[in-house]
Amino acid sequence: MKIFLHASRHHFENLASGGEVLAHIVKFAAGEPIGVSSRCYERLRELLPESAFPVKTTEPIVADLAISIGGDGTFLRAAQWAAPSLVPILGINAGHLGYLAGFTPESFLCVELDSLRIEERMMLRVDTSAVLLEDFVPFAVNEIALLRKDIASMISVSARIDGHDLATYRGDGLIVSTPTGSTGYNLSAGGPIIEPTAPVMVISPVAPHALTMRPLVVGAQSRVSLTADSRADGCLLSLDSRLINIPVNSRVEITRAPFPLRLVEPRASNFLQTLRAKLAFGS
Repeated sequence: MKIFLHASRHHFENLASGGEVLAHIVKFAAGEPIGVSSRCYERLRELLPESAFPVKTTEPIVADLAISIGGDGTFLRAAQWAAPSLVPILGINAGHLGYLAGFTPESFLCVELDSLRIEERMMLRVDTSAVLLEDFVPFAVNEIALLRKDIASMISVSARIDGHDLATYRGDGLIVSTPTGSTGYNLSAGGPIIEPTAPVMVISPVAPHALTMRPLVVGAQSRVSLTADSRADGCLLSLDSRLINIPVNSRVEITRAPFPLRLVEPRASNFLQTLRAKLAFGS
């Protein structure tokens, strides 16, 4: 099995210490070369098998399985990289919450390939009239948000759905979330929790300056068009917490991505179990 490995820089030492997780990954590979994100490769070079090779962030992943070691932020970075190539992603949580990473280092050591399942999760794509860097990745697993840049200035976000006017949201910004991301920033902003395979998007205002502004659930095939206005010279476009400065009045269009995230989970796991274990739901 061809494997790609990406680890948070804060957890390189976890891989090196004892070497059990790394040894289990090598066992999965069964002699096939292991692609390793370049920074991780440099730190672990002496511990990796000779067949391992570095992969730059600008290179596509060619693998049967991607493994992320770290927190949810590490997982999301690996997802940007692996999802466009439809490579399944297995997350090992070495961070705090680890909502997306379904395995602990200890549980991963007990994993066999036949005990895993792949669940497809929708992702979002953004198109904008703003000029962006060439290496900009326009896809998000959790959410795309348009946020105020200046802490002292309110932002007004005009939203349209499929060409029809929705509302102008005044406050700190607006979040468009996937079902997977409904338990992230969306939840913190008062949005609903959505079953992760449901074909919908959630539009949630951030700190709205009106009591009538409430979250709205729309179909996954919707085209959400946003335009922001503010006294500041720009606003922030956020994709899974990757922040990009764009000019006010830039056109921002959000649609379902043309490919899913392929999430690897334990066969026995389920959404409700994760809600109770990770978010203490109902406690």
